[in-house]
Amino acid sequence: MERILEVKDLHVSFHTYAGEVQAVRGVNFHVNKGEAVAIVGESGCGKSVTSQTIMKLIPMPPGEIKKGQILFQGDDLVKKSNKEMESIRGKDIGMIFQDPMTSLNPTMTIGNQIMEGLIKHQNMSKAAAKTRAVELLEIVGIPQPDRRVNQYPHEFSGGMRQRAMIAISLACSPKLLIADEPTTALDVTIQAQILDLMKDLQKKMGTSIILITHDLGVVAEMCDRVVVMYAGKVIEEGTVDEIFYNPQHPYTKGLLRSVPRLDLDRDEPLTPIFGTPPDLLRPPVGCGFTARCENAMRVCQEIDPELNDVNGPSHRAACWLQHPLAQGRS
Repeated sequence: MERILEVKDLHVSFHTYAGEVQAVRGVNFHVNKGEAVAIVGESGCGKSVTSQTIMKLIPMPPGEIKKGQILFQGDDLVKKSNKEMESIRGKDIGMIFQDPMTSLNPTMTIGNQIMEGLIKHQNMSKAAAKTRAVELLEIVGIPQPDRRVNQYPHEFSGGMRQRAMIAISLACSPKLLIADEPTTALDVTIQAQILDLMKDLQKKMGTSIILITHDLGVVAEMCDRVVVMYAGKVIEEGTVDEIFYNPQHPYTKGLLRSVPRLDLDRDEPLTPIFGTPPDLLRPPVGCGFTARCENAMRVCQEIDPELNDVNGPSHRAACWLQHPLAQGRS
C-alpha cells in the first residue's frame, strides 16, 4: 500500500529556562493513502507536538527538530524552508486545530478565511472563491451557507465553528488531514455529526487522516490503525482490532481499563493508571513507563525497549515482556 507520510526517528525539543524538554524522542510511524490513523495517549505524551512538527508550526526557537525525517510523498519536510511549507500547508496537508475559537481569526468573516486558501493555492478569483466557500459550508452542514459565509466566528456556535474549521482545512482538497482533538469541546450529538462528516469526506475525497484524540470511542468508530504514545515515544501500534482486543503494552492495557464500558457492571469502579508520566526535562534511561508498571523488571530501568513485532508485522509493542528473548518466548 502506498505511504503518503512516513515519520522516521523524529526528535523534537524545547529549550526553556529550566533546561531542554525532550518532547518527542524518536517517533516512528506511517500513514497509508486513504487511511485513518489515530495517535492516542495522555496529555503531554507528544501527540500535538508531533502533528505540529509535521506542519512545521513549532516556533523555533524555543523549539528545535533535533533529528529525524518527515517524508510526505517522498519529500523530507524537515528540510523545507518556511516559504516552501507555505505552499504545502492548506494545499497538500490540512489541519483541524483543537480549539476553533482560538484558531479562527475573529476579525475576518468565515467566508474570507475559507477563501484565503482558495485564492492563494488555487488561483481563484474572489467571486469564484466565495462561491466555493458557500459550497463548502453547505457540504459541512452549515445551515443557510449563503448568509453564514458573511458572518464572523463569534456568531457561530461551537459545533458550527468546528464545521467551519473543517471547511477551511478541506478547501483545497488536501491529500492528508491532521485533526487535533476535533471533537473535544463539543457535546456528544455534535461529536457524532462531525465524525460522520469526516468519514464521509474521507470516503468521497480519498483523504488520509491523522486523528489525535483522548477518546478511544472515537478511535474505534473512525480509524484503521492506532499509534499509542507515552513520554514522547511510540510504545505500541497496530490495527484497531489488535489494539482494542489484544493490547500488549501495559500502558495500552491501562488506558483501555480506565474507559467506561456499557457491557460491565455499572457499580464496578474504573481502574486508573496510578502515578504520573516522567519528567521530560530528565527523561528516564530505560522504559518511561517503568515507575507506573506493575510488571516492571530490572532491565526496564536500565535499557529502553525497541518496538518488536507481536503476532504479525502490523502489531508492534515496545515492552521487554514482548521481546523475543523474554522468558517463555521462542
